[in-house]
Amino acid sequence: MIARLSGILAEIAADHAVIDVNGVGYLAYASSRTLSAIGATGGTVLLLTEMQVREDAITLFGFGSAAERDWFRLLTSVQGVGGRVALAILSVLDTNDLSRAIASGDKAMIARANGVGPKLAQRIAMELRDKAGGVALGVAGTAPAPSGSAQADALSALANLGFRPAEASAAVAAASEELGPTATLDALVRLALRKASR
Repeated sequence: MIARLSGILAEIAADHAVIDVNGVGYLAYASSRTLSAIGATGGTVLLLTEMQVREDAITLFGFGSAAERDWFRLLTSVQGVGGRVALAILSVLDTNDLSRAIASGDKAMIARANGVGPKLAQRIAMELRDKAGGVALGVAGTAPAPSGSAQADALSALANLGFRPAEASAAVAAASEELGPTATLDALVRLALRKASR
Protein backbone atom coordinates (compact mmCIF):
# COMPACT_ATOMS: atom_id res chain seq x y z
CA MET A 1 0.00 0.00 0.00
CA ILE A 2 1.39 3.40 -1.00
CA ALA A 3 0.35 5.92 1.68
CA ARG A 4 2.10 9.05 0.40
CA LEU A 5 4.42 10.35 -2.31
CA SER A 6 7.15 12.91 -1.84
CA GLY A 7 9.16 14.03 -4.85
CA ILE A 8 9.34 16.36 -7.85
CA LEU A 9 6.18 17.37 -9.68
CA ALA A 10 7.04 16.11 -13.17
CA GLU A 11 3.73 16.68 -14.94
CA ILE A 12 0.29 18.10 -14.20
CA ALA A 13 -2.92 17.60 -16.19
CA ALA A 14 -6.63 18.31 -15.76
CA ASP A 15 -7.23 15.22 -13.61
CA HIS A 16 -3.84 13.93 -12.48
CA ALA A 17 -0.25 14.69 -11.56
CA VAL A 18 2.93 12.68 -12.11
CA ILE A 19 5.32 12.73 -9.15
CA ASP A 20 8.94 11.73 -9.78
CA VAL A 21 10.18 9.83 -6.73
CA ASN A 22 13.86 8.96 -7.20
CA GLY A 23 13.45 8.45 -10.95
CA VAL A 24 10.13 6.60 -10.82
CA GLY A 25 7.08 8.54 -12.04
CA TYR A 26 3.87 7.86 -10.10
CA LEU A 27 0.62 8.97 -11.74
CA ALA A 28 -1.91 10.06 -9.10
CA TYR A 29 -5.44 11.19 -9.93
CA ALA A 30 -6.49 14.18 -7.82
CA SER A 31 -9.27 16.73 -7.35
CA SER A 32 -8.96 20.04 -9.19
CA ARG A 33 -8.65 21.65 -5.73
CA THR A 34 -5.51 19.61 -4.93
CA LEU A 35 -4.05 20.01 -8.43
CA SER A 36 -4.36 23.80 -8.28
CA ALA A 37 -2.67 23.90 -4.86
CA ILE A 38 0.39 21.70 -5.44
CA GLY A 39 2.42 24.28 -7.37
CA ALA A 40 4.30 24.35 -10.64
CA THR A 41 6.14 21.50 -12.35
CA GLY A 42 9.71 21.10 -11.16
CA GLY A 43 8.83 21.88 -7.55
CA THR A 44 8.90 19.52 -4.59
CA VAL A 45 5.52 18.10 -3.65
CA LEU A 46 4.02 15.84 -0.98
CA LEU A 47 0.73 14.04 -1.64
CA LEU A 48 -1.15 11.71 0.69
CA THR A 49 -2.41 8.79 -1.38
CA GLU A 50 -5.00 6.06 -1.54
CA MET A 51 -4.38 3.03 -3.76
CA GLN A 52 -7.26 1.08 -5.30
CA VAL A 53 -6.54 -2.38 -6.64
CA ARG A 54 -8.96 -4.02 -9.05
CA GLU A 55 -8.68 -7.01 -11.36
CA ASP A 56 -7.88 -4.82 -14.35
CA ALA A 57 -6.07 -1.84 -12.78
CA ILE A 58 -4.09 -0.42 -9.89
CA THR A 59 -5.00 3.26 -9.46
CA LEU A 60 -3.40 5.86 -7.21
CA PHE A 61 -5.34 8.87 -5.94
CA GLY A 62 -3.59 11.89 -4.40
CA PHE A 63 -4.74 14.39 -1.76
CA GLY A 64 -3.47 17.67 -0.38
CA SER A 65 -4.84 17.02 3.13
CA ALA A 66 -5.78 14.18 5.45
CA ALA A 67 -9.36 15.51 5.60
CA GLU A 68 -9.73 15.29 1.81
CA ARG A 69 -8.35 11.72 1.84
CA ASP A 70 -10.72 10.72 4.66
CA TRP A 71 -13.71 12.13 2.77
CA PHE A 72 -12.57 10.23 -0.35
CA ARG A 73 -12.57 6.99 1.67
CA LEU A 74 -16.05 7.74 3.00
CA LEU A 75 -17.43 8.66 -0.41
CA THR A 76 -16.05 5.54 -2.09
CA SER A 77 -17.69 3.39 0.62
CA VAL A 78 -21.06 4.32 -0.94
CA GLN A 79 -22.27 1.91 -3.62
CA GLY A 80 -21.97 3.51 -7.05
CA VAL A 81 -19.26 6.00 -6.05
CA GLY A 82 -15.92 5.15 -7.60
CA GLY A 83 -12.67 7.04 -7.25
CA ARG A 84 -13.30 9.39 -10.19
CA VAL A 85 -16.79 10.35 -8.95
CA ALA A 86 -15.43 10.95 -5.43
CA LEU A 87 -12.77 13.26 -6.89
CA ALA A 88 -15.45 15.08 -8.92
CA ILE A 89 -17.36 15.75 -5.68
CA LEU A 90 -14.19 16.91 -3.89
CA SER A 91 -13.40 19.20 -6.85
CA VAL A 92 -16.75 20.97 -6.49
CA LEU A 93 -17.10 20.97 -2.68
CA ASP A 94 -14.34 21.56 -0.14
CA THR A 95 -14.38 19.37 2.98
CA ASN A 96 -16.38 21.90 5.04
CA ASP A 97 -19.02 22.36 2.32
CA LEU A 98 -19.29 18.59 1.98
CA SER A 99 -19.72 18.22 5.77
CA ARG A 100 -22.54 20.75 5.74
CA ALA A 101 -24.20 19.21 2.67
CA ILE A 102 -24.17 15.73 4.26
CA ALA A 103 -25.33 17.00 7.68
CA SER A 104 -28.24 18.93 6.18
CA GLY A 105 -29.08 16.28 3.55
CA ASP A 106 -28.55 18.82 0.76
CA LYS A 107 -28.53 16.44 -2.20
CA ALA A 108 -28.72 19.33 -4.71
CA MET A 109 -25.33 20.58 -3.50
CA ILE A 110 -23.79 17.10 -3.87
CA ALA A 111 -25.38 16.68 -7.32
CA ARG A 112 -23.41 19.69 -8.63
CA ALA A 113 -20.47 17.33 -9.25
CA ASN A 114 -20.03 15.77 -12.70
CA GLY A 115 -21.34 12.22 -12.83
CA VAL A 116 -23.58 12.58 -9.76
CA GLY A 117 -27.30 12.39 -10.49
CA PRO A 118 -30.13 13.07 -8.02
CA LYS A 119 -30.48 9.41 -6.98
CA LEU A 120 -26.77 8.97 -6.28
CA ALA A 121 -26.64 12.31 -4.44
CA GLN A 122 -29.57 11.14 -2.28
CA ARG A 123 -27.81 7.83 -1.53
CA ILE A 124 -24.57 9.65 -0.57
CA ALA A 125 -26.43 12.04 1.75
CA MET A 126 -28.40 9.21 3.39
CA GLU A 127 -25.56 6.70 3.82
CA LEU A 128 -22.94 9.15 5.05
CA ARG A 129 -25.10 11.20 7.40
CA ASP A 130 -24.19 9.14 10.48
CA LYS A 131 -20.79 7.89 9.27
CA ALA A 132 -19.30 11.33 8.66
CA GLY A 133 -19.03 12.50 12.28
CA GLY A 134 -15.29 11.97 12.79
CA VAL A 135 -14.30 13.40 9.43
CA ALA A 136 -16.67 16.36 9.45
CA LEU A 137 -15.00 17.92 12.48
CA GLY A 138 -11.96 18.84 10.36
CA VAL A 139 -11.94 22.61 9.80
CA ALA A 140 -10.64 24.14 6.56
CA GLY A 141 -9.05 20.88 5.44
CA THR A 142 -7.26 20.12 8.70
CA ALA A 143 -7.37 16.84 10.56
CA PRO A 144 -10.10 16.21 13.14
CA ALA A 145 -9.62 17.92 16.50
CA PRO A 146 -7.60 15.97 19.05
CA SER A 147 -9.63 14.53 21.92
CA GLY A 148 -9.59 16.82 24.94
CA SER A 149 -9.70 19.94 22.76
CA ALA A 150 -12.56 22.45 23.00
CA GLN A 151 -13.83 21.23 19.60
CA ALA A 152 -13.93 17.59 20.71
CA ASP A 153 -15.65 18.57 23.98
CA ALA A 154 -18.20 20.69 22.10
CA LEU A 155 -18.88 17.77 19.75
CA SER A 156 -19.42 15.50 22.75
CA ALA A 157 -21.78 18.06 24.32
CA LEU A 158 -23.94 18.24 21.19
CA ALA A 159 -23.95 14.46 20.86
CA ASN A 160 -25.16 14.21 24.48
CA LEU A 161 -27.99 16.60 23.59
CA GLY A 162 -29.16 14.16 20.93
CA PHE A 163 -27.67 15.62 17.74
CA ARG A 164 -26.54 13.12 15.09
CA PRO A 165 -22.72 12.89 14.72
CA ALA A 166 -22.59 14.50 11.26
CA GLU A 167 -24.99 17.28 12.29
CA ALA A 168 -23.04 18.01 15.48
CA SER A 169 -19.72 17.93 13.60
CA ALA A 170 -20.88 20.36 10.92
CA ALA A 171 -22.21 22.78 13.55
CA VAL A 172 -19.03 22.63 15.66
CA ALA A 173 -16.83 23.01 12.58
CA ALA A 174 -18.79 26.09 11.46
CA ALA A 175 -18.69 27.60 14.96
CA SER A 176 -14.98 26.91 15.33
CA GLU A 177 -14.25 28.46 11.93
CA GLU A 178 -16.15 31.61 12.93
CA LEU A 179 -14.70 31.93 16.46
CA GLY A 180 -11.10 30.91 15.71
CA PRO A 181 -8.69 28.53 17.47
CA THR A 182 -8.81 30.34 20.85
CA ALA A 183 -12.58 29.87 21.32
CA THR A 184 -13.71 28.66 24.74
CA LEU A 185 -15.83 25.54 25.13
CA ASP A 186 -18.80 27.61 26.31
CA ALA A 187 -18.66 29.95 23.28
CA LEU A 188 -18.24 27.02 20.87
CA VAL A 189 -21.22 25.11 22.26
CA ARG A 190 -23.49 28.19 22.26
CA LEU A 191 -22.67 29.12 18.65
CA ALA A 192 -22.78 25.48 17.48
CA LEU A 193 -26.26 25.10 18.99
CA ARG A 194 -27.44 28.22 17.14
CA LYS A 195 -25.98 26.93 13.86
CA ALA A 196 -27.42 23.43 14.33
CA SER A 197 -30.92 24.79 14.96
CA ARG A 198 -31.01 26.84 11.70
